[in-house]
Amino acid sequence: MATFGPYSPVYQAGEFYFISGQVGIDPITKQADKSIQAQAEQVLKNIQGVLDSVGLNLDSIVKTTIFLKDIDDYQVVNEIYMKHFAEPRPARSCVAVSALPKVGDHALLIEIEAVAMKERK
Repeated sequence: MATFGPYSPVYQAGEFYFISGQVGIDPITKQADKSIQAQAEQVLKNIQGVLDSVGLNLDSIVKTTIFLKDIDDYQVVNEIYMKHFAEPRPARSCVAVSALPKVGDHALLIEIEAVAMKERK
């Protein structure tokens, strides 16, 4: 699994799996859509892809941190997030950041990192 920097996409420490921040880049086209909706959906697909590589799924996630370029996207991201995570949803933090990297012609608008467990309690 390729990364955009000198880090592992997922790192196991005991029963926990730490998933590096995933962004809204399509792994095939290497491009990011310009909309927050499309990028948020792609981020969650990318997280699922990382989880697949270690035999886990979104239900395995116990904690996420969301980084938003624009805090005004908070509600839109919440709506998408709720479609992908069933109750009880993971613990979560969400912060606005001053910038995320640019890919192709479109700036990145969202990044999500996660912590998962093999057997979520």
